[in-house]
Amino acid sequence: MTSSELPADLRRFILTSVPSVPYLEAVLLLRADPEQAWGAAQLSRRLYVPEQTGVELLALLRDSGVASEHASPGSVRYAPSPELRELIDQLAEAYAHDLVAVTRLIHSRIDRRAQQFADAFRFRKE
Repeated sequence: MTSSELPADLRRFILTSVPSVPYLEAVLLLRADPEQAWGAAQLSRRLYVPEQTGVELLALLRDSGVASEHASPGSVRYAPSPELRELIDQLAEAYAHDLVAVTRLIHSRIDRRAQQFADAFRFRKE
């Protein structure tokens, strides 16, 4: 499966709502155990990222509607809406079958933004 073979709604979701591979991995961790409460330290250890990145990921997960606050301070649980849950399930399946296509699509978004930033500093004859 290539990124062009991904369903259009899933491609659109990845391009608009998945800012990074660590974010995707965090979503999949929460999805794998929806009853588990996740804190920044625990999440960062599982993803092999700095704890500050774990804090940022938790905030993104809450803000995007993937997770909601848990009774424990600073922790979240997997709690997407039914529509979002369906897209995440499709994304999990696509990622399991073709990790490379999904990560390339995520990175294409990041690369495109970096190029736009660099182009802003390019001198042009006009």
